Amino acid sequence: MSELVLDRASDKKSKIRSLIGAAFLMATSAIGPGFLTQTTVFTQKLQASLAFVIAMSIIIDIIVQLNIWRIIAVTERRAQDIANMVVPGLGYVISALIVLGGFVFNIGNIAGAGLGIHILFPQIPIVVGALISAIIAVFIFVSKDASKLMDYFILVLGTILILLMLYVAYQSSPPVVSALKAVVLPESISFMAIVTLVGGTVGGYITYAGGHRLLDVGVKGKSAIKVINKSAISAISIASVIRVLLFLAALGVISQGVNLNPSDPAGSVFSYAAGAIGYKFFGFVLWAASISSVIGAAYTSTSFVQTFHPWCERYKNTLIIAFIVISTLIFASIGKPVTVLILAGAVNGMILPLTLFVMLLAVYKKSIRSHYRHPVWLTVTGLLVVIVMAYMSIAVIGNLSGSLF
Repeated sequence: MSELVLDRASDKKSKIRSLIGAAFLMATSAIGPGFLTQTTVFTQKLQASLAFVIAMSIIIDIIVQLNIWRIIAVTERRAQDIANMVVPGLGYVISALIVLGGFVFNIGNIAGAGLGIHILFPQIPIVVGALISAIIAVFIFVSKDASKLMDYFILVLGTILILLMLYVAYQSSPPVVSALKAVVLPESISFMAIVTLVGGTVGGYITYAGGHRLLDVGVKGKSAIKVINKSAISAISIASVIRVLLFLAALGVISQGVNLNPSDPAGSVFSYAAGAIGYKFFGFVLWAASISSVIGAAYTSTSFVQTFHPWCERYKNTLIIAFIVISTLIFASIGKPVTVLILAGAVNGMILPLTLFVMLLAVYKKSIRSHYRHPVWLTVTGLLVVIVMAYMSIAVIGNLSGSLF
């Protein structure tokens, strides 16, 4: 009897760890080198008005996350399988787009991890730092208990990220009152900023990181909806807290009349706010954000192909490792492709309304949804997000293509 009680307690503890792990996996997948740079650059351009953009992006993020995670859970299928049931073959198209976007971003994540180690230990070249980071990520997936190790690794890094960001934000003495006023009365609004921030938080593969993770650990079905809602909102909250703290840190520095280094805007914020130790903190933040994104991108991108063939399911960890190794080798040989990364970000903005729309269609097909009834408010707000994000993404892509070509 005591053994049964211990087993139940162990199962409950494991499930709680997995739920927290899923939230942190999604959040840290969003927080990569692009996240750090974009938030800082847009703060420099919009200053306090970025508070409005962040508030709008958080609302959109929550709507997207609740819709997608609930639909994945109640249908008990991955996104690509759901898409194939809506329109045969569509799942393969979406998977190709997401895997391609995840792969390209992973090259940037590897670069960020290498740079983070170089900042911490200047004697280590960036490429060597990237190789060390890749080895650490690969080690997680070759270990005997990869799932448990990934959860703990992501949780520890995410917690340290929040603490360091809180310290730097405090040191920069930001004009909090001005930021709060700008939430409702911004001086300017940027479509580019909204699309980039939303795309960088729940676009492409990122929103599916936690949803697919929950399936893998058996959290699914209508009975799990309350737990899924909490985990989804927790994931957005974690990413949003870090973004708000970074925004406040950057705003505090910029409001003092400091001109940030255009080649390293995020690093400049840490340096001006907390001196030499602040820049070392930035090195760790950059490394932690990058390597957690490497793990999230590899895990989630691979989850989009593992159901297409039994071999992919059997050797999914091998595919994850190959994903990391190839990304690292490409970075080591050609460096960071900035133009491709910008275009990949725009593609992420387009993937979001497409995949969300497919999910909303799926939840109204009886053959897919079973006896589940999706809340009307989530459907309506989800469709509004599809329309708004599609419109803004098309406008942004038009501007990008005009400037790049």
